Amino acid sequence: MKELAIIGPTASGKSDLALQLAQENNAYILSLDSLSIYKEIDIASAKPSKAELAQVKHFGVDVVFPHESFSVATFSRLYQDVKARCLNEDKNLIIVGGSSFYLKSLLDGLSKIPEYSQQTIETVAHMLQDLPNAYATLYHADPTYMASIESSDAYRIEKMLLLHVQTGQTPTRYFEAHPPQPIITKLPIYAIDVAREYLKERISLRTQKMLEMGLIDEIASLEHRYGRAPNALKAIGIIEVFEFLDGRVSKEAMKESIITHTAQLAKRQQTFNRTQFSDAHHANVAKIYQDATRFFSSDDVL
Repeated sequence: MKELAIIGPTASGKSDLALQLAQENNAYILSLDSLSIYKEIDIASAKPSKAELAQVKHFGVDVVFPHESFSVATFSRLYQDVKARCLNEDKNLIIVGGSSFYLKSLLDGLSKIPEYSQQTIETVAHMLQDLPNAYATLYHADPTYMASIESSDAYRIEKMLLLHVQTGQTPTRYFEAHPPQPIITKLPIYAIDVAREYLKERISLRTQKMLEMGLIDEIASLEHRYGRAPNALKAIGIIEVFEFLDGRVSKEAMKESIITHTAQLAKRQQTFNRTQFSDAHHANVAKIYQDATRFFSSDDVL
């Protein structure tokens, strides 16, 4: 079994490249996309089509419903299950997507998290009713660690509160005692380089296509079933539609807002990939295709 990762900003052509490589190199695909993991979020996530999903077995797509949680730890377990399946079925593996912090977690590893008692869960739920005070409590106990967490980041505040209440330790002290263990030790990583103006054009075209496919109806349907509380429904491409549905912006302004925010996201993704993956091979799609094909055809095994 051989495995590699393809990362890059949204709309850079990662999925098409991975699909072609997987078909030609007997590989499965593991998606690194924070929206494609959710069932029913199809257009907004720009997940592969049903035809594409039928061509190559994909994992990390349609895993949970929008109101269900999905964490880095869950992704880690998913990766290990997928790798075991690849080994058992004599398949290669291509890890691909824009949410490369998932990949970073596999390389850096995760600390073992304790089981939370029902009392801890209920205590933290009560504390989170006053988010500013909950953040202040954690910040007072561990200002060093909490300085990296925004006071509005309810998800991470909840995770740290659960840890703090259950163990009685600060996050810093707990993670010092439970250092992370890498899940992957060696992995070729190919990062797609694409000119900013060309990427902006692709984002614009994709946004128009999403609207033509029924993006607004999809978001309205998701809101009807799940409301707006789930974190999955606070993503770019969804929150802008909510503004339109609320009558705060026109359809054209909504479209432009999606394009702008997606382009900003792409810039952050490019920065993250360049700063967090020092050994990644940066190149255009054509060069990555050549290099990845050479990797799969070689006799070298990492």
